[in-house]
Amino acid sequence: MTIPQPGPAMAPGPVTQPVQPEDPEQSGPAVRPGRFRGRRRLPWWAEFPAMIVLGLVIALGIKTCLFQVFSIPSGSMENTLRIGDRVAVNKLAPLLGWEPKQGEPVVFKDPGGWLPKPVPSGGTLSGAVGDVLSFVGLLPPKDDNYLVKRVIATGGETVACSGTTLTVNGKPVSEPYLYPGDDSCSGMNFGPITVPKGYIWVEGDHRSDSADSRYHQGGPGGGAVPVDNVVGPTTAVVWPLAHFDWFGWAGK
Repeated sequence: MTIPQPGPAMAPGPVTQPVQPEDPEQSGPAVRPGRFRGRRRLPWWAEFPAMIVLGLVIALGIKTCLFQVFSIPSGSMENTLRIGDRVAVNKLAPLLGWEPKQGEPVVFKDPGGWLPKPVPSGGTLSGAVGDVLSFVGLLPPKDDNYLVKRVIATGGETVACSGTTLTVNGKPVSEPYLYPGDDSCSGMNFGPITVPKGYIWVEGDHRSDSADSRYHQGGPGGGAVPVDNVVGPTTAVVWPLAHFDWFGWAGK
């Protein structure tokens, strides 16, 4: 029997290893140690002031464009707003086309002669810190040149009070927010008065303890307040928490 000799077809060839699928997690160029190291952090004594400055800038932006906090110094809006309450005012609303409406509590700048001249703050360190915090909106304004009242009538409307009844355009106004024991006129009859265009007629909820439009009829607007002086509608009582109340984006 003849044993066949290996021929060209049976010649041993190179051994080929099967191709393994590439691991996607290991694909790509090798990463050198330290290539993507983060930046060195600043020491705490340098980060802390930077964080404070950033916080003040953010607070200033919120005060300028969104909300500002005001303090209630008197009882003219009791019991809706009480002495010492902190209220947030929506400053964005006027930019979005909001206009004061009857029944809304609003904050406005003194149109002139409604408030005594503010006493300048002292030059102490605490006074300077308070001025800065007031400027950025973390504390109420230091100049105390703002008031909060409720809108009773707007430009073009006619307001009057007789006996115990308040009327706007001849129709009685329901006022469930009045201070207990007060009525709409509280012994002060006036009108009829037509509110000039671009003005609002405002009164406090504690009608017997509020020097409002009724007491300033000798002014340029006949007691009314220019709409341009309005900062915005009160959105909420934010402090103290026990008296938290939400009026809504438009102060309703």
